[in-house]
Amino acid sequence: MAGDLEGGKALSGLLSGLAQNAFHGHSGVTEELLHSQLYPEVPPEEFRPFLAKMRGLLKSIASADMDFNQLEAFLTAQTKKQGGITSEQAAVISKFWKSHKIKIRESLMKQSRWDNGLRGLSWRVDGKSQSRHSTQIHSPVAIIELEFGKNGQTGVPSLTLRSQIIFSCTLIIHEPGLLTSGVSVT
Repeated sequence: MAGDLEGGKALSGLLSGLAQNAFHGHSGVTEELLHSQLYPEVPPEEFRPFLAKMRGLLKSIASADMDFNQLEAFLTAQTKKQGGITSEQAAVISKFWKSHKIKIRESLMKQSRWDNGLRGLSWRVDGKSQSRHSTQIHSPVAIIELEFGKNGQTGVPSLTLRSQIIFSCTLIIHEPGLLTSGVSVT
């Protein structure tokens, strides 16, 4: 079995497929496709852990944006680890990273940027109903919300800035199924 997973050409293809799926948004590159095209002789119950290991290694390398010295140290540690990788696999991973690092980094940077379009603007004037100082109760407060993101697209993460008067600003990140609030920007 281990010999079946040693092939450099197949491993390079597997890493390319994983990168296409994880970093470049090609959802058609599935586990089944990779298995049938690259490792058809390996039983699925042996292929899945191998795939998970390679996916984890590739994500670790990419998320750390490893330079070549860091990569060498990381792969050396992985070859010495129980259940790790072989030195042949480490050589293939190193070669793959050296030729794909820039594209993967650019893709990750592109995915992490906010769009620079104004998706929504709302404002209102409220009367303060609670305050530390009684003299501030019922004083007018202007609340302005600016929502940045792709205009007209729902379900796409956006950034909302809510400002009360000029002195405080609350950052709220909207993402499908997730609402995080309370992060203050002053």
